[in-house]
Amino acid sequence: MMKRRDFIAALGGVLTLPQAGRAQQLNRQMPRLGVLMGYGKDDTDAMARIAALRGGLEQLGWTEGRNIQIQIRYAGGVPGLFRQYAKELSDLNPNVIIADTTASAAALVRATHSIPIVFVSVTDPVGNGYVHNMAHPDGNITGFTNFEFAMSGKWLEVLKEISPSIERVAVVFNPETAAGRGAFFLEPIKASAPSFAVKIFPAPVQDDPDIERVITEFARNPGGGLIVTLDAFTAVHRDAIIAQAAARGLPSVYPLGHYVVAGGLVSYGVDAADLHRRAASYVDRIIHGARTADLPIQQPTKFDLVINLKTARALGLTVPPTLLARADEVIE
Repeated sequence: MMKRRDFIAALGGVLTLPQAGRAQQLNRQMPRLGVLMGYGKDDTDAMARIAALRGGLEQLGWTEGRNIQIQIRYAGGVPGLFRQYAKELSDLNPNVIIADTTASAAALVRATHSIPIVFVSVTDPVGNGYVHNMAHPDGNITGFTNFEFAMSGKWLEVLKEISPSIERVAVVFNPETAAGRGAFFLEPIKASAPSFAVKIFPAPVQDDPDIERVITEFARNPGGGLIVTLDAFTAVHRDAIIAQAAARGLPSVYPLGHYVVAGGLVSYGVDAADLHRRAASYVDRIIHGARTADLPIQQPTKFDLVINLKTARALGLTVPPTLLARADEVIE
């Protein structure tokens, strides 16, 4: 005969097992989202992008920890970390992975061919071989681009308008993390250059000493300016680029507004945080069963012009009233 104490203990086990099983089942059923960020964890722009993504998800009813799990990795513009974290996230087998920046998308495409990927702030998904068709992406990837070819001409236009004496323009990028190893931006910029009577000089960089050396050498001749392209590396190292441009007296145009907030002269580009907010809708649709092939790649429709008047004064530049009138944001 079973003793009363043993019977109660056994009964307790019977009662708790289904509860534990239900908890495990709920945990398995809770959707999982992976995020591979191109920036560092403490980067203010990275924080804004993640906040926008979470905000977009919450608007659609997804709250982290309540009904969705989110795993984030921050590569900080380091090529090796993109590969490492892409494998880590794919090994977790989430429902979908967000790829922030071109370098993140490149690493994830190599890491998985089955987990749905939604890229954000990627410049050339077709040229990079991620998809063959923007309207009907094949494979396991879709998302939101952050570049339109007319932007390259706009960068030169803004640079010449704010500093008409510019005759030479260095294009700053990291070939390890830039789209097409930098050629994606260089070619349309070169094509636009004759219209603005400037010569283009490629300026590849891979670390802070490179940034100082390349910009210093370029600034030895007068009439120079910089274009800093869309690239996870240039974003992470923007303080070094901005500092060198200021030290050498080079008017510079940047691809996103946070460069100007950090002290850059002028920017023309998309609102990256808004793209992340919009990406939440694709995460939601994929969790509910949509295929990436049925979600068209979306291109940017809104571009912001941001000007830092303090930096302009430090460079001895007077911003034309017509340019100020077109600005979406002016930093005093």
